[in-house]
Amino acid sequence: MKLLNIDGKFYAFLDMFWNVLKLNFLWLIFSLPVVTIGCSTVAAYSVTLKMVEKRDAKVGQQFLQAFRENWKQGLPMGLIVLLVSYSVFMNWQLFQAVEGNPILFLLFAILLGAAALSHFTYAFALTARYHNSIVQTFRNSAAISRKYFLHTLLLWLILSLLTFLFLFNQTLLFIGILIGPTSMFLTVSGFAVKFFGEIEKEQMGDA
Repeated sequence: MKLLNIDGKFYAFLDMFWNVLKLNFLWLIFSLPVVTIGCSTVAAYSVTLKMVEKRDAKVGQQFLQAFRENWKQGLPMGLIVLLVSYSVFMNWQLFQAVEGNPILFLLFAILLGAAALSHFTYAFALTARYHNSIVQTFRNSAAISRKYFLHTLLLWLILSLLTFLFLFNQTLLFIGILIGPTSMFLTVSGFAVKFFGEIEKEQMGDA
């Protein structure tokens, strides 16, 4: 039967699922100090971009290599994302806690959150693929978000649905712990690979 053939879809699915589990475990372990979350995220994207492109992805080897090669970029990037995310959260908390619900806190949380989304969405995938300064990487992420705005909106919707699904109940939360982060990295990578390819072709045409 083709289904049970070693080259069939069933075995391809099992192989993909096993790679996702391994990568998710590595990401969780290397993110435990919290400050290293940016490094592990760049390393994870270096693998998921290859997985999307159906290139041979030796998960453990490639993750560790990318972690070592990109920690100088990934460390400050992760800290920036954590700091901005905390600032958005605190402004939302202040809006709810301060008497009269000052609209200024809500507006700042919304504006900062929107800017963060556009600047952060493709930043780690960009770092995994290209060599640029951190500032330029965030700018490039924002530029891609604007250039492919409708596609990026769809991406944000998919990521929101995945987050809601994994938080829906305890069973799905457990599944989310096992594969959630890597599932999101793969989703972003699927969009990013298409955009990166189109931009590279445009730049080659202009050269």
